[in-house]
Amino acid sequence: MTTQNAPAGTSPATSPPTPAAAVPAPPSWAWRRGALILAGAAQLITISALNSADPLAVTWWSLLLAIAPAPLAAVAAFAPAPLNRLAAIAAVLVLAAGIAGGIMHLGLFFVPALVVLAVGGVKLWREPDPGGR
Repeated sequence: MTTQNAPAGTSPATSPPTPAAAVPAPPSWAWRRGALILAGAAQLITISALNSADPLAVTWWSLLLAIAPAPLAAVAAFAPAPLNRLAAIAAVLVLAAGIAGGIMHLGLFFVPALVVLAVGGVKLWREPDPGGR
C-alpha cells in the first residue's frame, strides 16, 4: 500500500516555490558585529570593576565606559543606513574619550573594540547608500 504526501487537489508535478535569493551582508557587517561583541565584553569588565570588592573610582570616564559603548555599537551594527553611520562616529568618539580618561586603569580593554569599530566605520562609509541618496 502506498501513500501520497501531496494534499488532494494538487498534482505531484508542481514544485514548491523557490525562496528568493538571500541578500549578502555588507562588508562592514562583520566588523560592526565584532565591535559590538568586544565593546560589550569590555563594558562588562568595567561594570564588574565598579562593583568589585576593591571598587574602581566613579569618574566621568568609568561611567562613560560602563554605560555607552555597547548600546552605541549595537546601533551602529543594527540600525538603518543614515543612523548607523552617525552611531559609528559617536561610538568611536565615546571610546576614544573613555580610553583617554582611563588609560591607566581599564581604558586599554576598549582598544580592540575601538580599532574594530573604526575599521567597520570606514568600511561602512565606503558602502553605497541603500536609499540611493
